[in-house]
Amino acid sequence: MQPIAPQDRLIVALDVPDSATARALVERLGDSVHFYKMGLELFMAGDYYGLLEWLRAQGKQVFVDLKFFDVPATVARAVRQLRGRGITFATVHGNDAIMQAAAEAKGDVKILAVTVLTSLDRGDLDDLGFDCDVEALVLSRARRAVALGCDGVVASGQEAAVLRAALGTGFLIVTPGIRPVTNDDDQKRVVTVETAFSSGADYIVIGRPIRDAEHPRAVAQRIQRQIADYFS
Repeated sequence: MQPIAPQDRLIVALDVPDSATARALVERLGDSVHFYKMGLELFMAGDYYGLLEWLRAQGKQVFVDLKFFDVPATVARAVRQLRGRGITFATVHGNDAIMQAAAEAKGDVKILAVTVLTSLDRGDLDDLGFDCDVEALVLSRARRAVALGCDGVVASGQEAAVLRAALGTGFLIVTPGIRPVTNDDDQKRVVTVETAFSSGADYIVIGRPIRDAEHPRAVAQRIQRQIADYFS
């Protein structure tokens, strides 16, 4: 894999209600952030591709987090729509056929398979009918994703070390649920910045701790210093 610049390892989630709010946040963060994630909320707000093109024009990397889950042929066609747009990552969330379809259609886009959402814990898996612990399910899904041609996985920092130990270094781990401060929201399987990277994550995704801060740029800069110090 290509070396990752430390400043590119922080991905900020643009979990905001519209394109104008997203652009304002990006402008406020300035050169403190180089990589952004665009999810379902922005997709439903409209102007998704307009914002994507604007981000690329600003020199930012883009992570399309739409967690494709549909008939495999439909997922393949959706992934093909992303090719040639300068997108770095896109997510898929499904069974083997869905992951394989996305991987085969990816072109210049790296496909990340979602393992288990960081908002879920053991009790939630029981409710969903999974008769195994979180770690076992994450490892099973990651093993299949890599074998099927996905470039990496989205996984909690709580499972990153297990994935690295079992599957090696030939794939990417993108870790959401990063909480550099006390956590009181709906994310359950969370870790700190340093723990994520020491466990084997390649990238971290942070949304609310930056977006909702009184001084978002200062928070992003502090996290970037933590990352730079870790990789120095």
